[in-house]
Amino acid sequence: MTARIHRPSPSATQSGPGPAKPWVLEFENETPRELDPLMGWTGTSDAKAQIRLRFATKEEAIAYAERAALVYRVEEPKPGSPSRRIISYADNFKTQRVGQWTH
Repeated sequence: MTARIHRPSPSATQSGPGPAKPWVLEFENETPRELDPLMGWTGTSDAKAQIRLRFATKEEAIAYAERAALVYRVEEPKPGSPSRRIISYADNFKTQRVGQWTH
């Protein structure tokens, strides 16, 4: 069973960088998900797919995987969005403004 070590991306409702999220070790499914004929839900008989271990650093997660003799792969986080330029609403009414404020 392969473990995946990654840092989850922020949810869509978060706009700022916020605090750093911990590293997560998750197991990949060994069997495909099955469709329940009665309710239509998807599920799996693989109990390890429900386990999510959180670690403060990537090195701790890797050390755990090596101690437990797990096959793992590390997914580095994608670089974040470019830094935002902070402006205020009051800048629209500055006397030193280069162009006229038209709206």
